[in-house]
Parts: sequence; C-alpha cells; structure tokens
Amino acid sequence: MSDVFPISLKRPLVVFDIESTGLSPRSDRIIELAALRLNPDGSRDDRVWLLNPTVKIPVDSIAIHGITDAEVAGCPTFADKALEIYTFFEGCDLAGFSVAYFDAQILNEEFLRCGIRDFHPEARAVLDAQKIYHKREPRDLTAALRFYCGKDLGAAAHGALADAQATLEVIEGQFARYPDLPRDVEAIDRMLNPPDPFNVDRLGRWRWVRGEVVVNFGKKKGTPLRALAADRHDGQSFLKWIVRGDFPEDTRAVAENALRGIFPENGPADPKM
Repeated sequence: MSDVFPISLKRPLVVFDIESTGLSPRSDRIIELAALRLNPDGSRDDRVWLLNPTVKIPVDSIAIHGITDAEVAGCPTFADKALEIYTFFEGCDLAGFSVAYFDAQILNEEFLRCGIRDFHPEARAVLDAQKIYHKREPRDLTAALRFYCGKDLGAAAHGALADAQATLEVIEGQFARYPDLPRDVEAIDRMLNPPDPFNVDRLGRWRWVRGEVVVNFGKKKGTPLRALAADRHDGQSFLKWIVRGDFPEDTRAVAENALRGIFPENGPADPKM
C-alpha cells in the first residue's frame, strides 16, 4: 500500500469487510468484521472483531470463509461489541467491495437489533470499489487485485482482514489507473450513487409519481402507497411483508410509517417510472 491515500478526506473513511452466516442482511449474522479507518490527518486505525453469531453457521458459509462454530464459541457477540464498533464507525464515510448492498446493510441490521438506530448507512458517502471496477473492468475482487495491483489473493481469499486489505489496495490501484476519478469521497459518492430526486428511499423501491408515492418493484409496481395502506387486506399485507422482509431500513420505514398513517410529503414533479 502506498503512503499517501489518493482521495481527499473531510471525514474518516472506513474500508471494511464482513464474513457472515449467509447473504441476507436482515436474517443472517456477522461472524467477522475487519475495518481499516483512514483519518484525514493521514493516520490509520485497523480493527478486527471475531464474533459469536449466536446461531449455527451453515456448512456452505463455512466453505467460503472457513470459520467454524467451534472457533467462535468463546467469542463475544455483536451485542457485546456493538458500542465499540459503533464508536469506531461514528462520523465516518464507508468504503468496501460491494459494500452498499450487503456489508453496510447487515451491519446496520446488527445495530438495529441492539437498539442503535442512528447508524444510517444511506446518509453517509459510500465509496464502493466494486462499482468503480464494474464500470471500468467488470470482474470480482480477486481479479481486481490482480488487474490493479499485480497480486494474487490466494489462500487468504474470503478472510475478512485479507479482503478488506485487498479492497484498500484495489481502491488505490483504481485511482492510480484512472486519474480522472474525483479525489473527494462525496464527489465519488455522487458519481457512483447519483441521487434521484424521485426516489423516496435510496434504492428507489418507493418513487414519486404525479405527486404520490408508489411502489416501484414487484407485482404491486405503480400502486400508490396510500392505496396500499387503505386496503386492510392485500395492501396492508404487502406493507407488512416489506416491514418484515429483507429490505434496507429506509425502505422498510416508508412501509412501517404508512401502516401508522404517516406518508412522505412534498414530492418533486412527475417523472417517468
């Protein structure tokens, strides 16, 4: 890794990777969390937490990361370390490989289960190395490390610390290769995650159309949120399914509020769906 990080930082940037019991942010649990915090003053803090997920680790997950039930039996749970982890991430922007869709979401779910409700990954700038990579060289982390850094991850692949370190090196390699990339985390966030004024939530599952919030996915696509809330059977069942489902917190919050009679206000002018 080079001595000088290629991006201007206004806030600390945490590059992190998670190994878990599975691929569902809502229902699975974190087993290992490695986080590299890059500070605006050039210093760096590294932490690794090995955690007892309090559930049996599936065999197919063990085949990926190699962490067994026996290895974590005596480890603290996420709840034991929640405040420590939250403090490490507090006030930081986020970075990782496919971090927006999984790592940030499962981390937020673990915080929510512990009563910590203000982690809010959607409110932070996110530098996702996978999005840069897929825009320029669509492959995976191992290929990215080989392409940008001339290295092989080898036997260390899918260990959280090795993957987080590899991601950091890939980010540095990307900025060395593409000098036109912004050198500011917020500008990169705007490039990779362009805000859509018609999206009610970050992923656009809820969308403004003709001054009303409507569903923007699945069999109910185009149905107004108010109509769903007014339908005591099928409509409310759909909203409850979202509240219980594997959706980001801000998506679930819209459905949960609608069930309480609370709806978003002041949407923009009508777009195309």
